[in-house]
Parts: sequence; structure tokens; C-alpha cells
Amino acid sequence: MSSDAPAPTAAILIIGNEILSGRTQDSNLNWIAGRLTAKGIRLGEARVVPDIESEIVAAVQALSARYTYVFTTGGIGPTHDDITAEAMAKAFGRALVIDPEAAARLEQHYGEGQVTPTRLRMARVPEGARLINNPVSAAPGFRMENVFVMAGVPAIMRAMVDGIVPSLAGGPVVLTRAIACQIAESVLAEPLSAIQALYPDVDIGSYPWFRAGQFGVSLVARGTDAGVLDAVAQEIYRMVRMLGGEPVIEDPA
Repeated sequence: MSSDAPAPTAAILIIGNEILSGRTQDSNLNWIAGRLTAKGIRLGEARVVPDIESEIVAAVQALSARYTYVFTTGGIGPTHDDITAEAMAKAFGRALVIDPEAAARLEQHYGEGQVTPTRLRMARVPEGARLINNPVSAAPGFRMENVFVMAGVPAIMRAMVDGIVPSLAGGPVVLTRAIACQIAESVLAEPLSAIQALYPDVDIGSYPWFRAGQFGVSLVARGTDAGVLDAVAQEIYRMVRMLGGEPVIEDPA
């Protein structure tokens, strides 16, 4: 997976007590990861933190320093427990202000005189932040340095990401080859390690599954060079056959 310049990297920070309690099932991580992968941005880490300011601040500071981009979801609504904006301001040492453009968007959406103090909370951003457009419900997200702060509601988050990703610097797109078989991982382990040693620039993983009453494993190779990946796939295919299995080429998605 070599290239002239390191591929951009990213982390996702999911904010919300409702995720940690199990009351709400997160669907944002998988979707964002797919969009980043298609852009050639390597997702290196995902975290979930509660609605506690100190936890959010610590996570944002750590991730922002380590990755090219950080994407956060949740905690920018109108209620008292939506504290992400305050936490972002603290993380970057900025004042929390009412953004005039954000307030204007809310007024246009709700109507003149209908932006209550509660609704106006959704116009608060750290000083110097840039707004992220929200074509679904108007209340914007915002960008603070390399951190993109977005809503947790999936439809709104997706619309925000669709507006963000085209402007980001990407890298070589990671491609995938996958072969399934019904051979135990303990049998595959040694010969698969030998193939990995031959191709250090390709990530090779083994993922067990249980389908229709049958156990099996998917052997997945990931890299940016299609020719090299095809060679790896051929090696894996031959290995499965040599071990007495029947290799099945899977959809790379």
C-alpha cells in the first residue's frame, strides 16, 4: 500500500449516553467508514464517549493530534445534554459564541421570531469555526481545525458528510479481494502467514463466519495495487485448494 505521500487518516468520535446505554444503535460509523474508504482516507480509530465534557475534550485533543481528520457525531441539538459545542470550544481554547450565519439559517427555517433561546443553542460554535451545511433541518454542524462536528441523526449526518467529503484531500483507494472457504482457521494460519510475509504491503485478514448452519472463514486482502492484490488472491485460492478446501470468490464489498 505504498505511495509517494502517506494516505490521509481519520478517526470517528461518537458522542452520546444513548449509544453507551444500548438504547440507540449507532449506524453512523459503518456509513462514514465507507465514504472515507471510497475517498482513499484510512480510518484508523473509532471511539464512543458519554455526554461528559471532560471525556469529549480529552478524546478530541488526542484524536485531533494523531489523525488528519476527525469526525464527531452527536450532541449538537437544542437540549441541556447537548454539550458537544461547549466541549469543542474548551478543547481548542476558544470562546463559545452565537454564529450570526447559523442564527440566520435557523430563523429562515423556523420563521421570523420563532428562534427561541432553546433553538438558538444550535447556533453556538467555538469562535473561528466554519459552518457545515445541513440541508435537512438547517441547524449546521461546524469545523474546528481538522475536526468536523456533525449531528447524530443519521439522515442529517449523511447529508453533512456528503457536503464535506468532496473537499477533503484523499489518497489511493484501498481495494479488496475476498475468498471464502470452510477450512478451520487453525489449519489456515501457518500457510496464510507465509503469504502475508511475501506481500508485506497488503493487509491480509481472516474473518470466521457461521452461515446456514455451516462454519467457514473469509480471507480478505486489502491494498491499493490491483495487480498485486490479484496475485495475492491467486495465492490464497491455491492455498485453499492445496488444503483440500473449495475456494469461493466473494463480493469485495
